[in-house]
Amino acid sequence: MYFQNPQFLFLRTALIEHLKHNTCITIHTEFSNCFSPQWEIFLKKSYPYFIIISDIGLTSLQTNYLTIFIAHSLSKKINVVHAFGQEYDTLRVYGYHLQSMWKHRIFFQKYEKDLQCACEAIVRYKELSMYLYGPLKLSLKSIKNEVYQTVLLLKKLWPEGSDIRRVTCVLTCAVGLKLYSDVLESAHASLGAKPEQSERERSKPLSPEEATDLCRMQCLTTVFLLHMPLSQRAQIRIMKSCWTKQVLPLIKMQQLCAHFVLKQLSDTNDWKLDLTYLPDLNDDSLLRNLAHYYEIEYSEGLEFQKELGEEMDKEYRFLWDTVTKLTVNYDFGDAFPIRNTSQIFIDHQQTSFRVCDEKIPDIGLIPLKSDLVEEYAGDVLKDLPVLESNNPVVTSLAKYKEFDELHHWHSGRPLTEEYERVPCNADAKSKDADGRKQIQKLQTFHRLYGSTLEGGTSKFIVCRKDASGKADGAMKKTKIHKSKAEIIMEENNRRLKAKEEKREQEQWKTLQIPMEKEIKANLTVGINKLEKFLKTVKSKSVKFSVEMSGLSACVEAWKKHCRKQGNKPEDLSSAVQVMRRIHILLEKYQDLLEKSHLQKLSQYLQLLGFENLACTLSGQALQMREERDDRNRSNYDVEVGPARFQLQYMDYYLLREERNDPDPRVQHFIPDTWQRELLDAVDNNESAVIVAPTSSGKTYASYYCMEKVLKTSDEGVVVYVAPTKALVNQVVGSVYSRFTKKLPDGLVVCGVFTRDYRHDVMNSQILVTVPQCLEILMLSPHHQSWTKRIQYVIFDEIHCLGGEIGAEVWEHLLVTIRCPFLALSATISNPDHLTEWLQSVKRYWQCADNKIKGGSTDSEKNFAGKYKGRSTVREQKKSYRVRLVLYEERYNDLEKYVCSLTGSDFVIEHFHPCAALTVNHIENYGIPSDLSLSPRESVQLYDTMVKVWQKWPRAQEMDPEEFVSFKNKVVIKKMDVRKYEQELKMELSNWIVVGQRQKVNEVLENLKPKPVDCSEYQKWKKFALFVDKLHEMGKLPAIFFIFGLDSVEKAARNVFLNLLKKQFNEHDPKMEKEVEDIRNKLRKVNKTLMKFENMDTKRVKPSKMESMVMLLSMKKQLQERLKKLTAIPSTCTYADPKAVDEDTLRKIFYRLRFQKNSYLHQVLARRGIGYHHGAMAMRERQTVEMLFRLGYIKVVTATSTLALGINMPCRSVVFADDSVFLDALNYRQMSGRAGRRGQDMIGDVFFYDIPLPKVERLIKSNVPQLKGQFPLTISLILRLMLLAAKADDKMDARAKALSVLKHSLMSFKKERYAGVLKIYFMFSLQFLIKEGYLDQEGNPIGFAGLVTHLNYHEPSNFVLVSFLVKGLFHKLCQPIKEGSTDFSDEVLEKLVLILANLFGRRYLPACSKAFKHTFYQSKVFLEDLPEDFADAVNEYNTKVEENFAHFLLTTAKLADMEEEYRLPLSKTDFTSEKWHGSELASYLMDNTKRISAVSPFACLSGVADDDLFHGENINNAVLRSLGINVKNCPLLYLKKYDNQGRSLPLNAYALDFYKHGSLTVVATDNWLNEGDAYYLLKDFLLLIQSIRTSLSELCDDPNDNVLLAFQKLAEVYQNTSSSVTDKYSDALLVSLDTDV
Repeated sequence: MYFQNPQFLFLRTALIEHLKHNTCITIHTEFSNCFSPQWEIFLKKSYPYFIIISDIGLTSLQTNYLTIFIAHSLSKKINVVHAFGQEYDTLRVYGYHLQSMWKHRIFFQKYEKDLQCACEAIVRYKELSMYLYGPLKLSLKSIKNEVYQTVLLLKKLWPEGSDIRRVTCVLTCAVGLKLYSDVLESAHASLGAKPEQSERERSKPLSPEEATDLCRMQCLTTVFLLHMPLSQRAQIRIMKSCWTKQVLPLIKMQQLCAHFVLKQLSDTNDWKLDLTYLPDLNDDSLLRNLAHYYEIEYSEGLEFQKELGEEMDKEYRFLWDTVTKLTVNYDFGDAFPIRNTSQIFIDHQQTSFRVCDEKIPDIGLIPLKSDLVEEYAGDVLKDLPVLESNNPVVTSLAKYKEFDELHHWHSGRPLTEEYERVPCNADAKSKDADGRKQIQKLQTFHRLYGSTLEGGTSKFIVCRKDASGKADGAMKKTKIHKSKAEIIMEENNRRLKAKEEKREQEQWKTLQIPMEKEIKANLTVGINKLEKFLKTVKSKSVKFSVEMSGLSACVEAWKKHCRKQGNKPEDLSSAVQVMRRIHILLEKYQDLLEKSHLQKLSQYLQLLGFENLACTLSGQALQMREERDDRNRSNYDVEVGPARFQLQYMDYYLLREERNDPDPRVQHFIPDTWQRELLDAVDNNESAVIVAPTSSGKTYASYYCMEKVLKTSDEGVVVYVAPTKALVNQVVGSVYSRFTKKLPDGLVVCGVFTRDYRHDVMNSQILVTVPQCLEILMLSPHHQSWTKRIQYVIFDEIHCLGGEIGAEVWEHLLVTIRCPFLALSATISNPDHLTEWLQSVKRYWQCADNKIKGGSTDSEKNFAGKYKGRSTVREQKKSYRVRLVLYEERYNDLEKYVCSLTGSDFVIEHFHPCAALTVNHIENYGIPSDLSLSPRESVQLYDTMVKVWQKWPRAQEMDPEEFVSFKNKVVIKKMDVRKYEQELKMELSNWIVVGQRQKVNEVLENLKPKPVDCSEYQKWKKFALFVDKLHEMGKLPAIFFIFGLDSVEKAARNVFLNLLKKQFNEHDPKMEKEVEDIRNKLRKVNKTLMKFENMDTKRVKPSKMESMVMLLSMKKQLQERLKKLTAIPSTCTYADPKAVDEDTLRKIFYRLRFQKNSYLHQVLARRGIGYHHGAMAMRERQTVEMLFRLGYIKVVTATSTLALGINMPCRSVVFADDSVFLDALNYRQMSGRAGRRGQDMIGDVFFYDIPLPKVERLIKSNVPQLKGQFPLTISLILRLMLLAAKADDKMDARAKALSVLKHSLMSFKKERYAGVLKIYFMFSLQFLIKEGYLDQEGNPIGFAGLVTHLNYHEPSNFVLVSFLVKGLFHKLCQPIKEGSTDFSDEVLEKLVLILANLFGRRYLPACSKAFKHTFYQSKVFLEDLPEDFADAVNEYNTKVEENFAHFLLTTAKLADMEEEYRLPLSKTDFTSEKWHGSELASYLMDNTKRISAVSPFACLSGVADDDLFHGENINNAVLRSLGINVKNCPLLYLKKYDNQGRSLPLNAYALDFYKHGSLTVVATDNWLNEGDAYYLLKDFLLLIQSIRTSLSELCDDPNDNVLLAFQKLAEVYQNTSSSVTDKYSDALLVSLDTDV
């Protein structure tokens, strides 16, 4: 399919060979088409996350083939990413993603045969010949044969091999010349002497001599490539030209020959070739330069006839001599002269040389006097040119004054803080009775919600005013003498303890015999009751008695089981319980065990067949007194070694290493060592980065930290930063559930601040917020008094620092907080690097704090005087240490299963984690550190290794019975098994080292399950039965992760319908008749009772009164009977009615009364089913969360919204759907929900019809490392300058601004990036000064306030202000008539059009315009800006491009030029070698061409420094080592194009919604799901309201047309949005009608 475009075919072949030989990337070229068996095998084996495919080809044939390929990929459940329209920054590539869906598979199944036939026809169609001139054609087969023969000849000439460039050059020239000569000769023979027509004269073929001239120049070009360094080639003059029509066919023929040469050489393995420079086989620009030189300049006289140079001359002669030897039967002449003919090769009419003597504008900086600028960038500033004060650029800086005077606007007037613009529902300071009432209702709900999270009563906090600076939880020194009161108190406690112990003993005596009988009758039920009772007992001695009785009962149960099963019982669960009780007794009650007890335990061990353990325990061999005992012992022997038994059968029952010494700081459990380290960090006011698995208990330190601050004072503040509003509400619920504190009037324990609502932000001690909102407060000039009250900041899910959106905000917070912090995450792969960076930030703050303390300025005195009303927070002992606390051990092991459907049954196979590995993966990356095995999986691995390598030298040593950590050990613990696991993994890796790769491969293959693929239809049809299967297996509660919103809801409904169907099948028709009768009776009773409603009971006759009482009694009985008959049978619901009482359930459901899907959620919940996704109303999501946590709901289908920190632990996690978003990070977040601590001994992860290669990749892939992104924007720099200039405390503000500027994660330990950021900072300041946002002292002026309020919308914020300043909005916003305040629909619509072109921009792929799709009410594709507005944008872009280009030119000196001369992937080095020079080379070089800031590789394409002044060139030209791309340049593109030149349309969702007001239509027509559409429209409305508020504050004239137009637009858009707000708004906290 590429033969019509041989230039691309040649480049494609060269690229494939380069990647094969010069990189470690695996290249596959064995597939003939997407229907080939090889492709099917590849997909099954590898199953890629996605395939990048172009939607358009070079020809219509290719486009058709690619369309079929896309359809085929989607049908195979593989997602597609468009090759065109991609963008990238320094960390990520962004592209249009097409999710594989059920409808794609249906479509493909319907047309599969047609598509396959079409595909095969396209593939079969092959070009047999290449047409050169008119009828002249060249057979492709002849080229291939000639290449083969010529390669054989060259191998004889160059047996030692050579550089690939030499080889390709001589072979291409020789083959091309021979074939071309033969074609001409045969053409002349067939045509005879027929004269050519004059009009065809111009297209006649080149003569053999002319073709030879072209080949000589090609050889000369190769000589330049071989000898001329890249640094010199980059300086070659830029020539715009093209080949003549006569030459083009020959050029294409040469490219085709080069393709076949490379293909032939790739099949040649017995010839030594240097393939390093495969990517540099050709330089067409250089060839055209040489052609022009020899065509025009060489003939102009001796002064232009330049020498090649001795070295290059020799090389050229050598190459041409080789060509002549390869064409021995032809006479193509000598090497010189290079041109023997006068044929024109270059079209001179289209030839021009780029003149590079245009002067690039001066880079001089406007002088700036600012302490902040001097302190941060003073070292680079001294090296930058500064303009004189009389320079025209400097003298023309008064820009906004004229606008202010003309329009009665005060652009420099300070605006209200962003914080104040967020709606405040009500807070504790409110004197409004209704406001107080709403807060009380809200708090009531939070406590209800929190009770499902914590389960206990809240702790009443007493503030210790006399507490010292040290932590309250720290251990106090023991007093030498006790007071009388203390002695009496201790005595009373002892008496109470003895009394309690006696009561528990009596209770146990009552329960002992029935419980022992229960254990013997039904082991599982009996053990559950025993453990439930043990949780209620406090006395250790009573617990010991219970355990001993339980052990005896378990032994009897085992004996009974053995007698029933015979000599070899298969079920060892009773024996497991025996051994488990022995473990518990030996570990937890060792101090209570006497000799008689130990003898008893030894006997039980001997009974199980563990003679060696019995000996270990008793210290001597036991004598069996009777033969009967010996015989009985053999009958009860488990016939498994003790170590293997413990690993394989006890598995998750094995005890963990737990401390027995209580910590006075923790009441309800004994913390582990790592948890104590966290508490110590909080006690010492230290910071900590905590990386521990989900459900490991890392958040306890957060609440301990809160408690400490609450106890210390009434003024100290803890800020909890959560990434989402859902997490904010969860934490708020936990706080209300945990803490109660009596505070002075106006103060509260907990406050909330999100973009949508806030309450009690400034008057709470615990503020729960999202990162963007805390950043508002931290960078606010007027909230420094509050920020100084912060004692601790807790960052939850800190790995969001590496996220795609909002990562820079997390970074700003981490560097601006002065207090200690806790940073929590379960998924950070490089915590050491993160901790080291944070420690460097804390060192900075240590110096800054000392500096601030040392210097007291007038401003600080003013600040202190200004804020002396409230008492200051007690000064805590400061610590600047940052601890790293790592804990990798999950409390519960996770076991994985792959599930597939065969017929009507499910096959559920255990997936051993090592099955995910390959030999290459172990060799290249090792075994992942978090790939942990359960004890039975360790045994399984050992058994497989022994099976595969029967002569394994260490087999005996690694046998569980002989392993050093297990041998003769009665109690094997989890840590012992971890040692064994690590040893096995090391041994497996060592097998590869000692040359046993094949055996390792066999081990891994033996461990792999063999799932069966099923159709998508069958998968979802049987989904409800799969849920039933898990229910039967006891694997509920479970979360089923599904990535499509519709699929999530459909799956939940299917499960519900299955239960409904089951109930219908079990339904008794007689019962239905009885129900109907009772309902009829009830209607009659109610009808009769209605007659008594209005009667005065005092005047009613006794007989009637008696009748009414009887009717009421009858009604109650009928209702109870009806309730019993209509109750859902336990077999037809997953709900646990015992988990939640009816009153609580009613309260929870009552909150859904106004929700659209209220009834559906209640009906599903009654069956124990729920669904959860981001497009649901918050009340609906919270209902599902609460009922699931309470244990009422057992089945939840959900999207990835549950992945990020939402507390919903479960027994099992099921991945029921695949998606491109299911990656290593999300997998770990989601699977971490499995295994409830304290309830489940193990967590289960099921993969339901997920392709096995995808499962393997998820398990073995590492979580991405946290890397810093480019941290600065012009808006951020303006915010920092505003903070420094307007802050109440100048020194504090400067320290914060410097911390943000100096401590980016991107520049940590990278001086080059630090220098780049300083220069970017300086040029950003220049832009802000020139545009009138800063004066020359760095003070904000003009519309700086408006720009910073819209800082998240850069560059649209700057463009909006430019529209305002130019008077464009005043020109547009004309009322219907003079003096009116009303505006036409046309004006408002145009205003929305302008705003939609600036804000919330979402591009659609270019191919979307070609879709044959009916749009019902939407335009979908956004219209262009009006012309005058577009001109303003272009003017803005020109200024930005110029400023950014100057920045790039200045930063070029910081680039790593060694890296710039290496290819990024292969690291092929093109740095300068010895270069002896050449007159001709020097002549072709343009010394006026400036390329200081351009990649040398880009220079070969004719790019120079002045191209950097055009944004579309930046990414192709910029120096790679600087870490910059066009994303860092705040351009607003009016038109955007993909790399095929097709326009990318903007989505018109905001304008379409304004017109028709239908969210459903926007979702349908504009290619958005309803959830995304709602939040996009909500953001757009908030934006309009923010602009309206800012304009109203800046404008003195309330009748200003622009102000009135924005007010009208906000009102209309709000009214349009109100129709959908009820469904999606965060009703819990936005509305004030919360009721519980």
